[in-house]
Amino acid sequence: MQKPFAFYLSAFCLLLASCTLNPSLQGKGEDYLQGEWKQDSIPMQKQLLSYSLFKFKFSCDSVFIEQSSVSKVNSGMDSCMNAGHWTEYIRGTYHQSHDTLHIKGNFCNADYTLKKQAGCFRYGPYEEFFKVSKKAGSLVQFLSTSNVIPVNLHLIKKTSCNPKPL
Repeated sequence: MQKPFAFYLSAFCLLLASCTLNPSLQGKGEDYLQGEWKQDSIPMQKQLLSYSLFKFKFSCDSVFIEQSSVSKVNSGMDSCMNAGHWTEYIRGTYHQSHDTLHIKGNFCNADYTLKKQAGCFRYGPYEEFFKVSKKAGSLVQFLSTSNVIPVNLHLIKKTSCNPKPL
């Protein structure tokens, strides 16, 4: 009778040793990214049929993205397309490894609450990888793995990370 007990006890101990508690505070993120960043324009944007401009807000390891899109081609319902101008919102977390920024989150409403399946444009998970080229203290360039147009951002408001409880 002692053999099964010893077996279960050792299995339970191994299970406990392999488990870790989640941190009670959010992560610090990257110091140089903390704050609000904005893309004002892209090269040759007047000649493009469609393009997007971004605003990023980095707060510790969290990111809030506002993607404003313009399209001269009507490819959807006009109530959604708003005469070719619309904005999508994303909230998530990020981490950087070497020169690669990985953002993982969800599409949201304008107040960053989770977006339901009904409605206009994309909903559900968002995941993107960017190659980061740091140009200067207040300029940064993100090169998306899914788009050829670089995202050139300038810092509009610097903040510092104050981790919040999860």
